[in-house]
Amino acid sequence: MTQMLDPELSVVEVRSYFVRIRNALLVRGRFSPMYLDYYLHLMQHQLKYEEEMDGMLKDGLAGITLHLCSRPQDEGCAWTLNFHKPLMNLFVTGSTRPGRVTGRIFTEDVRDTGKTLFIAQTTRPSQAPRQSMVELEGTDVLASIESFYTQSEQRLTRIFRLADEEFVQISAEPDCDEEWLAALTLEDVLAIGTKEHLTLLETRGYVLECGCSAERLYPLISRLSEEDLAFVFEDGVAQMQCPRCGAKYRTEKNDFEEWKKREMP
Repeated sequence: MTQMLDPELSVVEVRSYFVRIRNALLVRGRFSPMYLDYYLHLMQHQLKYEEEMDGMLKDGLAGITLHLCSRPQDEGCAWTLNFHKPLMNLFVTGSTRPGRVTGRIFTEDVRDTGKTLFIAQTTRPSQAPRQSMVELEGTDVLASIESFYTQSEQRLTRIFRLADEEFVQISAEPDCDEEWLAALTLEDVLAIGTKEHLTLLETRGYVLECGCSAERLYPLISRLSEEDLAFVFEDGVAQMQCPRCGAKYRTEKNDFEEWKKREMP
C-alpha cells in the first residue's frame, strides 16, 4: 500500500539529466523548502544542534536526496557518518516511494574509532540488504559522499554547492568522459546547460518526513524488561525519542498497555 505524505510539507523537486557525449548523470535540486521544514521540526521537538553540526546534517539531507534521485525508485538507503572530531554520528535515511528523507545527529554514547567512517545500507524489495563501510578523512560531508562513491560505488562523482541552497551531483556512467568530470569547476557547472547537451530523464519530489509517531515507537520500548518499563513509566508517562529524526513524544502508560493488548496478545 502506498504511504501518503503530509500535504503541508514542502516538496523539493529534484531533476535528473543525462549529459550526452560525456556519458554522465546530473541530478540537481534546490533545498531551501526542505530546510525550512527542517528548522520547524527542530523547533517543534525542542532540538538544537551546534552550528557546525547543523550545517553538516543539512548537507547530509541534500546528499542523500540527490543520491536517491539517481537510484531505482524502489530503493531505500540509510547512511551513518561516524566522525572523530567533532565526535558525533550523522544519520540520514530516505526512500523514493514515498519520496521522503530524514535524519539527526547523535552526540551521546558515540564510539570513537579515531577515524571517520561512512556506513551505508541499501534495501530493495525481495533482495537482501547491502551494506558497505569505507574509511574517510575530514568533516566535509559532501566530500565524504564523493569519496564514498569512489570507494564503494566505484564511480567518479562530484557534488557542487550553488547559490540559494541548490546542489548539483554529477556521476560517471559507463564510458564517461572522466577527465572532463574530474576537471569540472563551479563555473563550468553554472554554465553546463549552455555548454553541454542535457536530456531530462525525470523529476521526483522529496519532503522532510520521518513518518514516526508515539505508537510507532511502542515496539522499541516493548523490548524492555518489566523493571525497566516500571522505571520508564515511573510517573505514569514515558518520554520517547525517535532514533531516526529525534522527534520527542510523551505517552501515557495506559495507552501503551492498550497497544500491547492489541498488538501483542
